[in-house]
Amino acid sequence: MEPDFPSSRTFVSSIKESCRIATVAAHIKVEDAAIRRLLESPSFQSSFHRVSGSHGLAFPLKFPSLLSELNFLSVLSLLNFASGYRVPLHEQTGRGAWDNIRAFTFSLYLSSATGQGDLLSAKGMKTMSEQQVAQHMGVTIHVERPHEKIPGLTVGELGGPIYELVKLISSTLIETGQILEASGYSDLGSFVLESLKEGAKADPSASLGIVLERLVRAIPAFRDMAVVNGKPVYCFKKALFLIHAVKIRFGSSPPFHIPSTAQAPVFTDNVLPSLLVHLGVLDLTGATSHELHDLFPGAESEDKINTLLASPPEASQAVAQDTKKTPPKDGPVLTTEQAYLLRAAAVHACERIVQYARGDGQLSKEQTWLKNITLPELDIWLWAVAKDRPDYRKLERFVLRGTVFF
Repeated sequence: MEPDFPSSRTFVSSIKESCRIATVAAHIKVEDAAIRRLLESPSFQSSFHRVSGSHGLAFPLKFPSLLSELNFLSVLSLLNFASGYRVPLHEQTGRGAWDNIRAFTFSLYLSSATGQGDLLSAKGMKTMSEQQVAQHMGVTIHVERPHEKIPGLTVGELGGPIYELVKLISSTLIETGQILEASGYSDLGSFVLESLKEGAKADPSASLGIVLERLVRAIPAFRDMAVVNGKPVYCFKKALFLIHAVKIRFGSSPPFHIPSTAQAPVFTDNVLPSLLVHLGVLDLTGATSHELHDLFPGAESEDKINTLLASPPEASQAVAQDTKKTPPKDGPVLTTEQAYLLRAAAVHACERIVQYARGDGQLSKEQTWLKNITLPELDIWLWAVAKDRPDYRKLERFVLRGTVFF
């Protein structure tokens, strides 16, 4: 069931408030003591400045125009999902979800640049077959099974988790391309540019919400929202990510208006809530109504949390590289409702962390720099540090398949 859209004036605040309500109702705790422990930890203090700029948005591509780059960034953001297929993707390609989606979008762009048709245009998107997606991803979408009548013979057929992902990517591109073409837009970047111009007409405090609303109302793959326990939960992860990605790429000397994203909610996926559980910020021990308390056994252990918050263990470069090569293991498989509750809790927890850092908490003189941290910086730190330390890379992340939202 999909909830109604928030009112036009409250698109951003509705995300934060709906996530707060969902977190409290699910009895997920976010305590000041846990926030302070994180902010004062050697892990946070030693890595925040180093990894919070690791946004993954530097591209080795030469774009012919500003609109071409904006369109590339827009399609990349549209396809920024597949987290539930991290393990099978690693097994086939040796890369995780984000790196595979980025490589896939690179391939579409490079094929278009060599005269094979503009696959990133609305026309190209609406004809994107499953076979094309698999080819550009470099993945196999067949699984083998024993022949029904001939012993020892196997036959290949379409199926498996990667085929499921390929179908999601194909359907997302086709649907979005059809909508864009029917609305008179040659590509997604043109629609995003018009949305940014609409935001420029508003008061700066309302600009982000206006751009966000246009994206979410127009494109179904951006409608990241659900009803849980009779209440709406709004996340809009990919649309928020897109706006912030535009800020990162063009914000230093913006060629068009870009709304401020300093107060934007975090781009909640499966990494942020899972890591916040492991680092002791999200306490699930009382969240029994949706059986959230059983999802990460042992995560509440003080010894385990303190070890993770300590300075990273000394490890040779060879050990670190070996850890990166080791395929990850799937974490708990969640229902849609469970996933929305944990993602909502991550949004709320990050709000609380920034509020604490900016004045609600008592910080030492050495930590006054924390008063300037923004929600997107905290988001990127959580996402990047999860890959940065070998022991963090081994931490389980929850899994939800069949979604195009994260």
